[in-house]
Amino acid sequence: MSEKPVKGERRVFMTGNEVCAWAALAAEADIMYGYPITPQTDIMQYWTRLAPKYGRKFLQTEDEISAGFTTVGGVIAGKRAFSATTGPGNTLFQEPMSMAEMMRIPTVVIIPQRGGPSTATVIYSQQEVTMTTYGGNGEGFRIVYSTAGHQDLYDYTIKAFNTAWKYRFPTFVLGDGYQAKMREPLTIYDPAERGIKMVKTEPLVGLPGTPGIHRPAQYLRNTYNTEEELYDVVMEIARDYEKAASEIIEWQDFDTDAEMDVLILAHGVVSRSAQGALPLLKDEGIRAGHFRPVTLRPMPEEQMRRAAAKAKRILVVESAYGQFLKLVKQSLYGMDKPIDTLLRPGAGVTAEEIVDRIKEGR
Repeated sequence: MSEKPVKGERRVFMTGNEVCAWAALAAEADIMYGYPITPQTDIMQYWTRLAPKYGRKFLQTEDEISAGFTTVGGVIAGKRAFSATTGPGNTLFQEPMSMAEMMRIPTVVIIPQRGGPSTATVIYSQQEVTMTTYGGNGEGFRIVYSTAGHQDLYDYTIKAFNTAWKYRFPTFVLGDGYQAKMREPLTIYDPAERGIKMVKTEPLVGLPGTPGIHRPAQYLRNTYNTEEELYDVVMEIARDYEKAASEIIEWQDFDTDAEMDVLILAHGVVSRSAQGALPLLKDEGIRAGHFRPVTLRPMPEEQMRRAAAKAKRILVVESAYGQFLKLVKQSLYGMDKPIDTLLRPGAGVTAEEIVDRIKEGR
């Protein structure tokens, strides 16, 4: 192994895509598979510049479906493999990621969201939430971290590899086009020096010994012959997922300790605007709090419900037309709380716009 790419801790100023490449290096990723699509392409470009210096590899495939399946193949071979895509590429990734769910392949994919539907814009949105959390055919047994800034991108890209390999579920780092292209300061670090031990990878095929005698048998299947057989397999995956959920969920809350006039629910980069709105609302005499789910799948439902119980009403803010709202309604089902919305598909949201929307609804 070549020398470590990151030693100690240092402050840097770089784009979100650069951050993802450096984080994957720090996480000891072996190889990236990918196909170019804006605004993700820079992750590939930065990786290909950095990887050879540290003994890592890259393979550009002929399309996104191939990128997804080669990532699955790299993981099966025991490599700490990952990919990145966005928009229409994320759509194509759902087939290999559905297979990864069924076969419990610990893949890692970084998604800097762009506008939709279809090709749409290459700039920014939060319109890939539904696809990333519940994409593909099946039940959506996957882990999705929604990042709000560059420090999140670094921290959760590293964490994604450990989460994926520990729990054996496909894991996504959800960002956006703003984060991908803008620069901001953050601290990069060697995970080992912070006590973060990377979960050991191992090949899932070609292991020594006789299956069932010298080691447990591997059943890497994604096709089943009968309804009963499929039912048993899916229910076993569901039990494992629900058992792990309490260990995986993450969230942040702000000013939610006391009774609130309004609770702002937002995720990702929009949560930064929500945080910025809190002091402005305080100046207006409005008691407001903010709850930010870091994991969108699994969702921190109990924690969100506790925060919502202290509020007179709720405002859901997102740069999509209700994709996050659906997850919120599912989480708060049965609670008698009025829900207002500020939905701006494919467009940014400012703190001032949040304040104006709350004042309108008073």
